[in-house]
Amino acid sequence: MQYDGSFDERAAARYDESSAEHFAPEVVAPIVDRLAELADGGRSLEFGIGTGRIALPLAERGVPVAGIELSHAMVARLRSKPGGEAIAVTIDDFATTTVEGTFTLVYLVFNTIMNLTTQSAQVACFRNAAAHLEPGGRFVIEVGVPGLRRLPPGETARVFHVSTERWGIDEFDVATQGLTSHHFEVVAGRLERFSVPFRYVWPAELDLMAELAGLRLRDRWAGWQREPFTAESEQHVSVWEKVGG
Repeated sequence: MQYDGSFDERAAARYDESSAEHFAPEVVAPIVDRLAELADGGRSLEFGIGTGRIALPLAERGVPVAGIELSHAMVARLRSKPGGEAIAVTIDDFATTTVEGTFTLVYLVFNTIMNLTTQSAQVACFRNAAAHLEPGGRFVIEVGVPGLRRLPPGETARVFHVSTERWGIDEFDVATQGLTSHHFEVVAGRLERFSVPFRYVWPAELDLMAELAGLRLRDRWAGWQREPFTAESEQHVSVWEKVGG
């Protein structure tokens, strides 16, 4: 269900560099602080662990981390980093793949829930998270609020990034809740395009998926420092708790 073709060797080779602003210490530190707090001394499981942007510093904080990731190329980058070999990673689809043991925290960051491009896959992801959690354990998702209201009437595309060497355009299909993110980048003097398919999802829809999986909403913030979530928020960090704890 996870779209592996978007994260092949070519994409993985420059993933960290192209997302450099998201690897900055001032960005990563609040995420790691909050996840360590939510893990509450237990084990954590990252769905879509990627190259270890969050998993590695979280493990350095003393939180045991395991991961599920479909892209072999992304995991190879994780393994090449200090501490990467110590993290247990299962290479498979995080919506349905199970790993051994239970966890106090399962988390999905950086819009990764949208890599599951059907509603049924996203529902399965919530059920899979719940199956891995101990009673009272938390499932955390960081994802953007769909930016449809920014689209002029009749338009389907929105520019989200412009710089000297990189441009980003989101293309929406409101009939299917589809979103294709197009990235145009100058590499070695040539313009290259990298497009990733997503399925955007609303906060209320996520809450219903959580309820179907036996989870209840505990918190929703506009960011990792517990900023209030409002009608103007462009993203949210949501925390659901497994019922029975």
